[in-house]
Amino acid sequence: MNSCIMMGRLTKDPEIRYTNGGKTVGSFSLAVDRRFKTEGQPEADFFNCLTFGKQAEFIEKYLHKGSKIVVRGSVQNNYYTDKNGNKQYADQILVEEINFAESKNGGQNQPTQTANDGFMNIPDGIAEELPFN
Repeated sequence: MNSCIMMGRLTKDPEIRYTNGGKTVGSFSLAVDRRFKTEGQPEADFFNCLTFGKQAEFIEKYLHKGSKIVVRGSVQNNYYTDKNGNKQYADQILVEEINFAESKNGGQNQPTQTANDGFMNIPDGIAEELPFN
């Protein structure tokens, strides 16, 4: 089974291109924080992601550099021979599903209101919007 789920932020705006047959292809880079950080080591890993069709149109319309998302997909190993005849290897995530991981205003570094007990205040009248209500 080849399946992965990752949450991270786009490192730049998505790139969109079209095949000769008119199919939409979207690509983006996702920075995923490492759970355990070691001094002198990178704090995040970077993954190239690829998506097609309606999802590619979705990322073009709604995602931008810094967007926090969750992707579900599979890992693909790609290799090719460069101009000098050397084999090059690259891994990428073939995205099957994309979900937002924060609210529309969440990426704008606005302070979160918290109650005295350290929990976030939930505004009145929002209960019908909560998925677990």
